[in-house]
Amino acid sequence: MRQRNEARRLDILRAAARVFRQRGIAAAGMREIAEEAGISPGNLYHYFSGKDEILLFCQERTVERMLEAAQQARGSAVDRLRAVLRAHVHGMLDETEGATAHLDVEALPARMRAQMIEKRDAYERAVRGIVAAGVKSREFARCDAALVTRAMLGAVNWTARWYRPDGPQGVDEIADGLADYLVKGLA
Repeated sequence: MRQRNEARRLDILRAAARVFRQRGIAAAGMREIAEEAGISPGNLYHYFSGKDEILLFCQERTVERMLEAAQQARGSAVDRLRAVLRAHVHGMLDETEGATAHLDVEALPARMRAQMIEKRDAYERAVRGIVAAGVKSREFARCDAALVTRAMLGAVNWTARWYRPDGPQGVDEIADGLADYLVKGLA
């Protein structure tokens, strides 16, 4: 029962992500999300108390997947950073699970926003740690690890704004291309 409930929540998440992307978070309503998910608005409230909870679920799921990728990355700093950037792009573009929502932390109420910012910052610190380790091991040129990390994360986050599933490149091509380009920039 719990797995089925979680699977349904993920289906709703995907539907919400599509609505957020089409209408924008502010204009998206529970009725539109329910319609996209193929359930009644009343049934939607069985799974989520409101749009803010859906938005938080979108954001938490995306950031948790990215943090897990950063923590599990192995090998040289180059290999680890490339793997993390690839995973980040996939997190932003695969099934669009909250990718657009991931960028709109400010749309959350203050109490929810604080916990998301804490998780987002933990992810940024993990990526910054990889960059700093690469500088220390001389795999990367000397740089301001915080500045470089934010620039790289900004580049991969922005894919959620311009990517189109029917575009000329698939998610794998974009992930590989961006990861290669950004890592080579540190050489």
